[in-house]
Amino acid sequence: MNKRKSSDVAIISIFFAAMLLIHLLSSLIFNVWLVPIKPTLMHIPVIIASIVYGPKIGSILGGLMGIVSLLTNTLVLLPTSYLFSPFVENGNLASALIAILPRVLIGIVPYFIYKWWPSKAGLFAAGFSGALTNTLFVLSGIFIFFSSVYGNDVKALLAAVISANSIAEMIISALLTAAIAPVLLKLKK
Repeated sequence: MNKRKSSDVAIISIFFAAMLLIHLLSSLIFNVWLVPIKPTLMHIPVIIASIVYGPKIGSILGGLMGIVSLLTNTLVLLPTSYLFSPFVENGNLASALIAILPRVLIGIVPYFIYKWWPSKAGLFAAGFSGALTNTLFVLSGIFIFFSSVYGNDVKALLAAVISANSIAEMIISALLTAAIAPVLLKLKK
C-alpha cells in the first residue's frame, strides 16, 4: 500500500512539474505573441495522466491546475481575474468553483472516453474531450454566475473565447494526447 502511495505521489509530482513548466513557458511566449490566439496548454498533462494513470490521479492534477489558475488570477490581475479568483475585486465563491471544478473534470472525462474507445482514435477523442470539458464548464460557469459581464452581454465574451482559443486548445490537446499517451501506456506496462 505504501509503495503504491509513493508511486502515486511521484507520478503526480512529475506531471505537476510538467504542468508548471508548460504554464511558465506558455505565459512567457503568449505575452510576446502578437496574434490573439493564446491557448491554454497546461491541461494536456492532466489529460494524459488521466488516460495513463486513471481518474484519481487525473482529478488530483486537475485540482492542482485549478489552484494554479486561482493563484495566478489572484496575483496577476487581468480584466477577467475575478472570474477565477474570489480574492480580487468582484470575485466570489463562484470564481473558485469556475477555477477548480472544470479542471478536476479534465482529469476524469478523458479516462472514460479512452476506456470506452481504447484506440488511437480514442486517444484523439479523449484529448479533444478533455479540452472541450474545460471549455464547456468554464464558459457555462461564467454564463451562470457572471452573466452581467459586459453590460449583460456575456455572449460577446463567450463567443470570442470559443471562436479561436478553444478550437486551438482542442486540436492541440487531441494531437498531443494521441502522440504522447501511447508511449506512456507502453512504458506503464
